[in-house]
Amino acid sequence: MTGTLFTLTFAVAAPFWALMILLPRWSWTARIVGSPLIVLPVLLIYAVLVLPALDRVLPVVTAPTLEGVRGLLGSADGAAAAWAHMIGFDLFVGRWIWRDSRDRGMPALLVAPVLLLTILLGPLGLAAHLGLRAGWAPALVRNGSETASARPAGPPVPERTA
Repeated sequence: MTGTLFTLTFAVAAPFWALMILLPRWSWTARIVGSPLIVLPVLLIYAVLVLPALDRVLPVVTAPTLEGVRGLLGSADGAAAAWAHMIGFDLFVGRWIWRDSRDRGMPALLVAPVLLLTILLGPLGLAAHLGLRAGWAPALVRNGSETASARPAGPPVPERTA
C-alpha cells in the first residue's frame, strides 16, 4: 500500500502543476488553482501514511536528531510520508507563486521555469520567485483596489483639473 500511495502522491498533484505551467491564463485554471483545497488530496495521503505511525513520528519531530530523522526517513513508510509532505507544501507554495505572479503581471513564460524549479527543488523555486518578485513592479490594481506596495513613494501628487 505504501508504494501505491507514494506513486499516487505526485499523480494527484500533477494536474494542478500542469494547469499553472501549461495553461496559466485559462479561466478554469484561475477557478481551480484559486482554491487552496487543491492540496487536500496530497494531505489526505500524508495523513493515511503518518497517523498510523504517530507513535514513532512524534518523538522524532518533537525532539529531532540527525539519527532519529534518518531512521524515520530510512523506512518505506517514512520516505513516502516525507514525499507527501514535500509534494503538499511544494504545491501550496507553487500555487502562491502562480497567484502572486499573476497579481504582479509577470509573464507566464518567466514564471513557468520558476514553477518547474519549485516542483523539483521546492525552496530553490521559492527563492527564485522571491528574487524575481523583488525586481518586478507590482500591478497597480489587485481585486479592484490599489495595493500599498504599488503606491508611489513620497507625497501624493495632486490630480490635474481640466
